[in-house]
Amino acid sequence: MIAKLKRDPNYKWECRYSTRDLLIILSGRAGQVLRGCWLKLFIKTQGITFVGTGVKVKHAHLVRAGKNLILEDGVYLNALSERGIQIGDNVSISRDGSIVCTGVVANKGVGVSIGNNTGINAGAFIAGQGGVTIGKDVIIGPGAKIFSENHVFQNHDAIIKSQGVTRQGVVIGNNCWIGAAVTILDGVEIGDGCVIAAGSVINKSIPANSVAGGVPAKVIKRRITNQNNGVEVSRSA
Repeated sequence: MIAKLKRDPNYKWECRYSTRDLLIILSGRAGQVLRGCWLKLFIKTQGITFVGTGVKVKHAHLVRAGKNLILEDGVYLNALSERGIQIGDNVSISRDGSIVCTGVVANKGVGVSIGNNTGINAGAFIAGQGGVTIGKDVIIGPGAKIFSENHVFQNHDAIIKSQGVTRQGVVIGNNCWIGAAVTILDGVEIGDGCVIAAGSVINKSIPANSVAGGVPAKVIKRRITNQNNGVEVSRSA
């Protein structure tokens, strides 16, 4: 059934589960489907929508989602922005994940776009004031934070919050793995196929197929496909 929902004939479980475990999983999903039916009255989605407990969606009319959207317990979405929140097929946002598109009401944000088959893990925070675009097949680890706006602070004689902001936006390519507790700052573009080590702070763009880490992050290795056997190997940058 899951393989059909995801349109992925290769999908399979790698472990065996007891009947009791399966019943717990199914009953939980059934409750999520019922709550999803209610949410579908306010947001435009396709297919089945799974919604956990304590989910809050503000400015729901600005949310657009594809098939099989999963919003786990405690997820918070605030879509107030020019483009709203655009979500592809088979996207999941885990427990206590947050997406906020506008910080200060006086300065309307741009919005957030998330591609197909992307998973956003527990406690992740995405700020879409300057625009955040996340590609397809992306893994975002727990506690990751993405910021698309910066405060201006050059004038030491003025209060920082009165000096305005800059917005360049953030772009994350396809097939990336963003590790746990990674912080991505405004103006960063992460190319396709990148792996970002847990706890890193990304303040500069990362080229495609790179492994990067550190505070601030630097490219550590490059991911290069071995043409002889199709296995991906890492080589020093």
